[in-house]
Amino acid sequence: MSSILIKNSRIVDENRDQVGDILIRDGVIEKIANDISEHADTVIDAAGKAVLPGLIDMHVHLRDPGYTYKEDILSGCEAAAAGGVTGIACMPNTSPVNDNPEVTEYILLRAKHAKARVYPIASITKRMFGDELTDFHQLKRAGAVGVSDDGKPVENGEKMAQALQNGALAGLLPISHCEDLSIIDGGIINKGAVSEQLGVKGMDRLSEDSITEREISLAKRTGSPVHIAHVSTKGAIEAIRRAKSEGVPVTCETCPHYFILTEQELLKRDADYRMNPPLREESDRAAIEAAVLDGTIDCIVTDHAPHSAEEKRDFEKAPNGVVGLETSLAATLTALVHTGKMDLQQLCRLMSGNPARLLKVPGGRISEGEVADLTIVDLGEQWTVVPEKLHSKSKNTVFKGKNLIGKVKMTLLRGNIVFED
Repeated sequence: MSSILIKNSRIVDENRDQVGDILIRDGVIEKIANDISEHADTVIDAAGKAVLPGLIDMHVHLRDPGYTYKEDILSGCEAAAAGGVTGIACMPNTSPVNDNPEVTEYILLRAKHAKARVYPIASITKRMFGDELTDFHQLKRAGAVGVSDDGKPVENGEKMAQALQNGALAGLLPISHCEDLSIIDGGIINKGAVSEQLGVKGMDRLSEDSITEREISLAKRTGSPVHIAHVSTKGAIEAIRRAKSEGVPVTCETCPHYFILTEQELLKRDADYRMNPPLREESDRAAIEAAVLDGTIDCIVTDHAPHSAEEKRDFEKAPNGVVGLETSLAATLTALVHTGKMDLQQLCRLMSGNPARLLKVPGGRISEGEVADLTIVDLGEQWTVVPEKLHSKSKNTVFKGKNLIGKVKMTLLRGNIVFED
């Protein structure tokens, strides 16, 4: 029986903030107390550092199977561990699409020895074509924790309504990518002053706002939950806030780049700042930040979307997407915690507790009897994001060259050290 004793740390989750020790035995937290003197195989002095529950990122593209030159399950989980992330929900837009138990089982088999837990999100429709629903019960039995056609919406509203009902019956969370592709019509960045200045086709915010409104209406009509992915507009968040006040079963997420950056970054004509949905205006950024702080937004995720340097070379032709597993915690600490806008307990709720509850997976809190998925963080350490030093196969980060405050020093998965700085 292996054991680890973490001494002198600040222990924080959504329900606690205390200084003390944590005794881990056989991958489980056995004891939390002010001073533990029991013998352990490994003793870690975490004085001056915080121990947080391992982060759970419920929106990640691992590109495996099919696009492993961008990322694979093992490299993505290595990047996750370096960012303090111990649980990943991976999206189904792979090749082949994760629309059947065989692909779900392949992902879980590949992830068996990875440095993070991997939770497959299966597709809502077969081959993500939008016409025929997948077998949710079959996918659930294979190990899927949610369903999504991420990268695009399910265009047929009645089909999506059926998906919400099937998801509720199967115990799978439907996650909606809210962008009307007919409105986007080939746009590559936010439609506004910057797209006009650059002379490129923009994406009208109506594309996101309209599908968000539709999903809310379907959730209200069916009484079945829906989760809105990567919210980026003021209009979408206002609709979600209103729906929540009416008791509609809707939850949502956003990414650090939406509450930190704006479309002004695109003036560099650098495709590393292009993603779906795109960086928006300052009014949108401020609205997303406010919604994170007031609890309208349930989760902070990354939408980690790796692309090769070659693919990102041409500003106008490059695919959309950015990596984020190694920067999400530090970026959120820098922008919200160190500025006094949010406390660590709220961060833990948004980045660990709420995702665990929504996906119905282990972790999300630090308590006796809970899995020992933990991250040890030096909250005050400053570091500069150097893309070449990232563990991901792809380096397309919006935070390159940025100085962040808060560095992951160690990550534990099932009580084993999987990353150490």
